[in-house]
Amino acid sequence: MTLLAVERIKLFSTRSAWWCSALVLALTIGFAGLFASQLDQMTVSMTQVGHQFGLMVVLVLATLSITTEYRFGTIRSTFLAVPNRTAALAAKTVLVALVALVLGEIAAFGSWGVSNLLSPNADLALATADDWRMVAGVGLVFAIGAVLAVAVGALLRQTAGAVTLLLIWSLLLENLVGMIPTIGEDVQKWMPFNHASNFLASGGDGMPLGPWGSLGYFAGVVLAIWVVSLVVVQRRDA
Repeated sequence: MTLLAVERIKLFSTRSAWWCSALVLALTIGFAGLFASQLDQMTVSMTQVGHQFGLMVVLVLATLSITTEYRFGTIRSTFLAVPNRTAALAAKTVLVALVALVLGEIAAFGSWGVSNLLSPNADLALATADDWRMVAGVGLVFAIGAVLAVAVGALLRQTAGAVTLLLIWSLLLENLVGMIPTIGEDVQKWMPFNHASNFLASGGDGMPLGPWGSLGYFAGVVLAIWVVSLVVVQRRDA
């Protein structure tokens, strides 16, 4: 608990964390409101149209949580105070994931609430398990995405490189993979962010796994990358 408290103080002692948190909510809820104001008939899945924008900011926030420590050299003080680097990295990862989870849930239910206000004629009741998954599941995707960003940040140690890699990977690379002749479409079906989207989708887009299987696959890929980053952090000088 002490390590988590320390990581919380370090994270929110910078303005970037507060700005990123505000931007996550503004973009996610704002796009949902804009979408709902233009349509008479909304569905539950459509209320989360802005989650992708929020996720991108979460990736930036989580990356900054570790790359700024390398940039300003405070990571050395962290490892001197906590020689167990596994515990130090795990505490940072857990704290950032919890923040991302809370932001995701606020953004998701905020988007759903705004959509209800702006599209009162639409049936947006959370009546089924799938409806709840499409809304409450946003926080889970944000949390897992934050873990990935911490891992990539620990591997690259530079904000620009880590953020660029994450954004290109999630926004561009996974779509371009499908253009590779012969194998492209098959490979694309196993890209991690596509599985995150499949978890939040209303279903039926030809993915090899169901929604919860896709979430498990996404989490498994992220955990593997995080373990690699832990090994590198253990072996590399701060």
